[in-house]
Amino acid sequence: MTIDDTRPAYHFKPLNVGRWIVWSLFALILLLAPVWWTSGFALTMLSQMGIAIIACLAYNMLLGQGGMLSFGHAVYSGLGSFLAIHTLNLVSAGKLWLPVSLVPLVGGLAGLFFAFLLGYVTTKKSGTTFAMITLGVGELVWSMALMLPEFFGGEGGISGNRVIGEPFLGITFGPQIQVYYLIAVYCFLSTAAMFAFTRTPLGRILNAVRDNPERVEFVGYNTQVVRFLAFMASGFFAGIAGGLAAINFELVTGEVVGAHRSGAYLLFVFLGGATFFFGPIIGAILMVIALVLLSEWTKAWLLYLGLVFLFMVMYAPGGFASLIMMNLRVAAFGKLRQLWTSYLALAGTGLTVLLGGAAMVEMTYHLQMNAAMGPDVRFMGATLDATGLDAWFGAGFTVVLGLVLFEVARRAFKQQWDQTQEEIEKEIKRRESL
Repeated sequence: MTIDDTRPAYHFKPLNVGRWIVWSLFALILLLAPVWWTSGFALTMLSQMGIAIIACLAYNMLLGQGGMLSFGHAVYSGLGSFLAIHTLNLVSAGKLWLPVSLVPLVGGLAGLFFAFLLGYVTTKKSGTTFAMITLGVGELVWSMALMLPEFFGGEGGISGNRVIGEPFLGITFGPQIQVYYLIAVYCFLSTAAMFAFTRTPLGRILNAVRDNPERVEFVGYNTQVVRFLAFMASGFFAGIAGGLAAINFELVTGEVVGAHRSGAYLLFVFLGGATFFFGPIIGAILMVIALVLLSEWTKAWLLYLGLVFLFMVMYAPGGFASLIMMNLRVAAFGKLRQLWTSYLALAGTGLTVLLGGAAMVEMTYHLQMNAAMGPDVRFMGATLDATGLDAWFGAGFTVVLGLVLFEVARRAFKQQWDQTQEEIEKEIKRRESL
């Protein structure tokens, strides 16, 4: 006698401990960051970093996961900011009831709506055509910001007040620390949601559209629909970032939909590493550091940023995330100890070149823009005479010496790196043979 057991069989996946640890650390960092950096300026920086993380991850849904190069994605974060600030003003005037903590969702819905409205046309094409369409849409919206002052506020923008209504549990969103934690909550939830999106069937097929759209069409999927759905999801999260920015700054101007903001998303997502999920997080942190700190330290910050971008494109096109992952692979095989002296040599000689080059750049900028203030230039705690031969000779000699030493260190590092990779490959083959 045979018994036909038709009961369903349940299979449980093992718990991914590493993933739980990473997400717990991420939440812990967001929670404790204001404890480590307590000044008002630090809180402002941390708040902007949280907003930038959401915006850069949203942009990477197009660039890194879908292979869609957009030159106008600030449209959706910017329009989300404008709808959020108008909503905030309606709530402040008593014409609408909505908790301030939900205003970023208004920005998200605005980003989703405009991504739906403009994305259907934008995603009809891919590649270079898609990029040019996004550039045109971005310029169109930016020009409308000047033509429709009733909505965009003209050159002065739209201002608002986030301290409205009765306090809930003592929370008024007046102190910056309260705004930071609101941003931190949205940052964590949005990051988790966008990571979950990469694990969905839509996220997987989006990767396939990026890698081989012809085969995706062949198996029966409409690539334009896939791009369109991803575009709307990206617009939603970009709008959330815009809504948080409206609450944080209480001011929204036409700059938020301009090409400079879209270019910043592209530049720093690439620098962080578009092919890795955590790459845009690194890029977002770098973006705030560059736009806030570096721009305050020197007037030549765009030149330095351009040089960094140039060298990253030439020598590390995968961004900082790829450099981290390469070294994690080396560390996993216990080979990182063989390279630390070479890394120190590269860092020391590279900083020498940077020091001499930066001195020459700062003296040049001073002579061109601040000559009336005298020849003296303050640089790294020292005073340089921009018109004196000694300063120029010293800076030039530092650059030349640094370049020579850097090349020697680079060749030694390359030899060690190649040897380390060969040892790793041998170890992998040995393990596979067991």
